[in-house]
Amino acid sequence: MHDVHTVKAPSMPRVAAASLAGTAIEFYDFFVYGTAAALVLGPLFFPTFSPSAGTLAAFATFGVGFVARPLGSVLFGHIGDRRGRRPVLVVSLLLTGASTVAVGCVPAYDTIGVAAPLLLLVLRFLQGLGLGGEWGGAVLLTAEHAPAERRGLWSSFPQVGPAVGFVLANGVVLALSVTLTEAQFARWGWRVPFWAAGALAVLGLWLRSSLPESPRFLEIDDHARVPLVEVVRDHWRLVLLTAGALAVGYAIFYAVTTWSLAYATERLGVSRTVVLVCIMAAVVVKGALTPAVAMLGDRFGRRPLCLVGCTAAALWMFPLVALLSTGEPLPMFLGFLGALLAFVAMFAVISAYLPELYAPRVRCTGAAVGYNLGGVLGGALTPIVATALAEHSGRVPWGVGAYLTGIALLSLGCFALLPETRPARVAAVRPATD
Repeated sequence: MHDVHTVKAPSMPRVAAASLAGTAIEFYDFFVYGTAAALVLGPLFFPTFSPSAGTLAAFATFGVGFVARPLGSVLFGHIGDRRGRRPVLVVSLLLTGASTVAVGCVPAYDTIGVAAPLLLLVLRFLQGLGLGGEWGGAVLLTAEHAPAERRGLWSSFPQVGPAVGFVLANGVVLALSVTLTEAQFARWGWRVPFWAAGALAVLGLWLRSSLPESPRFLEIDDHARVPLVEVVRDHWRLVLLTAGALAVGYAIFYAVTTWSLAYATERLGVSRTVVLVCIMAAVVVKGALTPAVAMLGDRFGRRPLCLVGCTAAALWMFPLVALLSTGEPLPMFLGFLGALLAFVAMFAVISAYLPELYAPRVRCTGAAVGYNLGGVLGGALTPIVATALAEHSGRVPWGVGAYLTGIALLSLGCFALLPETRPARVAAVRPATD
C-alpha cells in the first residue's frame, strides 16, 4: 500500500481553485473552436460550399472533438487508474493547449487548399483527446480529497470551469468583434483567441504543479491491470446508462452556445454581438448557481436533482426555440437561461455522482468514459442535426425542439435506472465505492 502519511493534505479551497482554473482553461480551448465554427470557419475553410453547407461542415469538424473525447478518457483514464490522477492533469492540459494554439496557425483554404480543413480535423481531434482526460483527472482529484458530506459542493467547482472558459472564450471573441472590422476579424482576428490559449496553458500548469496526489488513489492496493477491460466487463451497463443520462446536458449546452449562435446570426440576421451577450449572460448565471445546486445534492441526493433537471429540459425545449426565433434580446436570453437552469440541476452534481458510481480502482476510466460518451451522443450531433432540421423549417424550428425533447426523455429514462449515491447510502450499502 502507498504511504498516505507522506503527503500533506492541501486545503479544499486550494484543490478546488486549481481544478476550476484548469477546467476553465481547457474548456476555453474547446469552446473557442465552437464559436469560431459558428462564425467564420465555414467560409474560410469550406469556401466551395453554400453558406449553410459550410456551417454544417465546420460543425462536423467541431463534432470530431467529441468523438475523440471518449478515446482520451480511455487513454488518460488508464494513466489515472494506474499512475495517479495528478499526471493526467498535466499531460492533458499540455496536449489541449498546444493543439489549440496550432489551430490559430492553420492557413485558410485559399492558401493551402484541402490541407486546411484536414489540419483542422487533426487538431480538433487532439483537442478532444486532451479534454477527454481533463475532466476525469480534475473531478476525481477534487472529489477524492473532499469530505464525503461535502463532496457534492467541492467537486462542483471543476464544473464551474466550463462556464468560466465559455465566458472567457466568447468575451475575447466579442471584444475582437466590436473593435475589428468584419474583414479584419475574418482575416486574422479570429486567430487571436487560439493563440491566447498558449499563455493560459502555462498559467494552468503553474497552478497545478504543487497539487498532491489523491489520497483515495494512494490507498489502492491492487490497481487494475487494464482498467478499460474491467470497466467493459463489469460495468458496461453503468457506462451506457451514464452516457445516455448525460446526453441531454450536452445537447442543451451546445444547442444554446453553438447552434443558436449560428442560427440567430445566419437565419435571423441578429447581430453577433447581441447573441453572444445573451448567451454569455445566461452562462454566467449557470456558473454562479452551480455550487448552490451542488449543496442541494449533498442534502437531498444526486439522482433527484438529475430527474428534476431532465424533466425541466423536456418541458422547456419548445419554448426555447420559440423564444430564440423572436430574434429579440430579452426573449432569447430567457430561452437560454431556462435551458441552462435545467442543465445545471443535473451537471452541478454529476462530478460527485459519477465517481461515486464506480469503485476507486477503475473510477478514472469508468466515470470519464461514461461522461464523454454522453458528449458524443448529445454534443457532437446536436449542432449538426439542429442545423439540418432548421434548414427545412419555417421561422420557428419546431423540429429542433422535438429533437431536443426526445434526447431529454431518453436521459430521463436513463437517470431513472441509476441508483442514488448520496454519502449516507454509500456508507451503508456501497462502502467500496465511497
